[in-house]
Amino acid sequence: EVPRWAFVLCALGLFHQTLDACDGKQARRTGTNSPLGELFDHGCDSISTVFVALAVCIAVKLGSYPAWMFFQCFVAISLFYCAHWQTYVSGTLRFGKFDVTEAQFAVMLIHIVSAVFGPDIWATKLPLFNVELRLLPVATALSVSLVMCYTDIAVILSGGVGKNGSTVAGTSVLSPSIPIALVVVPAFIIYQKSTTSIYEHHPCLYIIAFGMVAAKVTNRLVVAHMCRSEMDYMDSALLGPGMLFLNQ
Repeated sequence: EVPRWAFVLCALGLFHQTLDACDGKQARRTGTNSPLGELFDHGCDSISTVFVALAVCIAVKLGSYPAWMFFQCFVAISLFYCAHWQTYVSGTLRFGKFDVTEAQFAVMLIHIVSAVFGPDIWATKLPLFNVELRLLPVATALSVSLVMCYTDIAVILSGGVGKNGSTVAGTSVLSPSIPIALVVVPAFIIYQKSTTSIYEHHPCLYIIAFGMVAAKVTNRLVVAHMCRSEMDYMDSALLGPGMLFLNQ
């Protein structure tokens, strides 16, 4: 079982990460903002998203439900990608009333509960619904994710700022869907079809491996937005998942 002090450190680390909402404003105020700084910022975020999603699943012992754990982590990864996808289309990174910072505080609360009462508290059955408490944050995350996904898709399908409603690079608004699909679809198929049950035996390594590939693809999208250039569909990072997929 994960020691309780680890949850405290996770909560403190996430509190520190909330300062990420301020660094862009400070950089513009001091005149130190740059495309390289933006890439470094969002690049670190793309990696931390994987570990934050995985950490909160561990905090509530969601490993007892492998399918939900897979869903939670890959939804977080996909939503981060979609946020930059709509930026590539609209030219502006938009935030809703409930977005990254609010999600961070919700995750902090989960870690604090696990630190104070122990992660076994999430196995408590809710008397009215006869379901485990751990499914409450899952249901909440699902609801919020649907709203955020709808918002991003609405922006994407409404047309971009480029010529004839294209992206900032003048390409199809749907073109960024291919790279992320080349990550998520193989991850799901391998999870379902693996004869060695690779995901069930090594869920954390599995999610981290595909999460790092998704982070690389997301960074390519960030660069394409900043350079107003076409995004390449293929990347060397996709080689590993592709070979694993063909090996099933």
